[in-house]
Amino acid sequence: MAYKKYVVELDVEERKRMRDLVSKGKASAKAILKARILLKADESPGGEGWTDERICDALDSNVTMVARVRAKLVNEGLDSVLQRKRRKSPPIEPIFDGERQAQLIALACSEPPAGRARWTIRLLADKVVEMKIVDRAHFNTVGRALKKTISNRT
Repeated sequence: MAYKKYVVELDVEERKRMRDLVSKGKASAKAILKARILLKADESPGGEGWTDERICDALDSNVTMVARVRAKLVNEGLDSVLQRKRRKSPPIEPIFDGERQAQLIALACSEPPAGRARWTIRLLADKVVEMKIVDRAHFNTVGRALKKTISNRT
């Protein structure tokens, strides 16, 4: 058997948790696959202790994934293996931060343009660009920003 840098040794409680996760089938497919990898790679007494190649053949995976799952378990723990890492920041920064959103709300609460009974989302989107509150704004973005703050008016 080849030398393994990251050896998986699950205790009874962890093994039970993995078996429950696999048997219930309520988790994501990726989480279930990782749980199955850990169960097969478990080298503690009561574990199966399969080789990486045998695990790959049985679970239709690849050696790199098995190695990553092993390493993550040893370095970061069981919960880290089964759950996705949360983003620290959104993929796209919001256009309307606190100050800009306040300006948008003030504009929406002001008198509508001449000839209009009320502000529309499209008019607001055009006006915030015209007033240089933001560089560009889609009307859906303006609508989402207002939806969080303004209650429905009659």
